[in-house]
Amino acid sequence: MVFERQKEAFFQRQLVAASAEPQYSCEVGSPKFYGLCAFGGLLSCGLTHTAVVPLDLVKCRIQVDPAKYKGLANGFKVTVKEGGIKALTLGWAPTLVGYSMQGIGKFGFYELFKNVYSGLLGEENAYLYRTSMYLAASASAEFFADIFLCPMESVKVRIQTTPGWETTLRAGAPRILREEGVNGFYKGLSPLWARQIPYTMMKFACFEKTVELLYKHVVPKPRSDCSKGEQLIVTFVAGYIAGVFCAIVSHPADSIVSKLNANPGGGVASAAKELGLAGMWKGLGPRIIMIGTLTALQWFIYDSVKVAFRLPRPPPPEMPESLKRKLAAQ
Repeated sequence: MVFERQKEAFFQRQLVAASAEPQYSCEVGSPKFYGLCAFGGLLSCGLTHTAVVPLDLVKCRIQVDPAKYKGLANGFKVTVKEGGIKALTLGWAPTLVGYSMQGIGKFGFYELFKNVYSGLLGEENAYLYRTSMYLAASASAEFFADIFLCPMESVKVRIQTTPGWETTLRAGAPRILREEGVNGFYKGLSPLWARQIPYTMMKFACFEKTVELLYKHVVPKPRSDCSKGEQLIVTFVAGYIAGVFCAIVSHPADSIVSKLNANPGGGVASAAKELGLAGMWKGLGPRIIMIGTLTALQWFIYDSVKVAFRLPRPPPPEMPESLKRKLAAQ
């Protein structure tokens, strides 16, 4: 009897403690919120890009030397024949470091700029012009994220596409610094911006709008009634849809970046001229597969980090009551 009373008292204390625990671990806009969002971006971008290094390697080689690598299957076959299975992992280290740094800027700064721009617009305008706000916030974030990424991207592409060049980050980075100076790491920054900023604008704006439409027209119940697992499934689906569009809008610039880094002596204009219009679209198929999967997994990991650390995850935007009253009065 005494044990039963003790057990009942224990469970009552647990219930009281659980009810007293705040729903979220921090507030939107706090340093902890931005820090954990940046950490989520580090994991989501660093891990996913590293996981698809073999596909990325073949894609880059198709772009740079389409005469030798005649498609995805042939590209894998030729690469393995010449260098063995290990050759498919070339560039994994600069990929991991570079895209982890990019993820910090991409997701951390996106949350920051979205919050800043929303405050500047005000509640009603932030709702009315939310797509423009997503585009502006993501473009601003990617501008800085690419500065973090560019040095490692330069090393990665040369490792993957230049025959006889270095095969590791610890040898490749010092070689660029020795032969070309710091400028060698940032030579591809302008085409990288041209590739990544439209990509990220599509990635975030398309994702946000797709989530909104899925909950409105596809998911049979409100987001608040969905379990965390169901919400993450919606996140994955919306991420994949956004990824397909991302791959298409950014592919020509991606081809120029690959060509530019593979030929250090050339410039953007000469790389574009050498590729030609048709050449800029080489490798689009593998890139759609890669970017679609990549974007879906990135959003899934990022949202999972938010769930794990109990970060605020606002529901899809709804029209403010003040705006509803104004429209009703018209």
